[in-house]
Amino acid sequence: MRVIVQAPLAGKHRDGHIIGNSYSNQEAKPMSTFDDREHAFENKFAHDAEMQFKADARRNKMLGLWAADLMGKTGTDADDYAKEVVKSDFEEAGHEDVYRKVSGDLGDKADEATIRAKMAELMTKAKAQLMDEI
Repeated sequence: MRVIVQAPLAGKHRDGHIIGNSYSNQEAKPMSTFDDREHAFENKFAHDAEMQFKADARRNKMLGLWAADLMGKTGTDADDYAKEVVKSDFEEAGHEDVYRKVSGDLGDKADEATIRAKMAELMTKAKAQLMDEI
């Protein structure tokens, strides 16, 4: 690798202060192994976060359709309710907002253990569906 370095481009401003001190015509250094690994880790983190977001949204939609069925909703009403459940996940971090939405709407049609078990089951199913699509 050849690196060209010229003398610093410096000069004096009219008030006597030295200005500039940059180098020109420098070729970029190749990335180190550390930089490569850091970049790969950042890409993996972004990919994993995107996949988790998609899995959460898919799980919430399926949970909404399940809850809509328990409430006797069908067709467009069921789809609209599923969208409400997906939107409810944006209220706060975590999944408690989704649980509260579904639990509040279902009332005595499903207890906490049933809803949480369904959420876990549907998360597994959502992740499997996403992996099949890759």
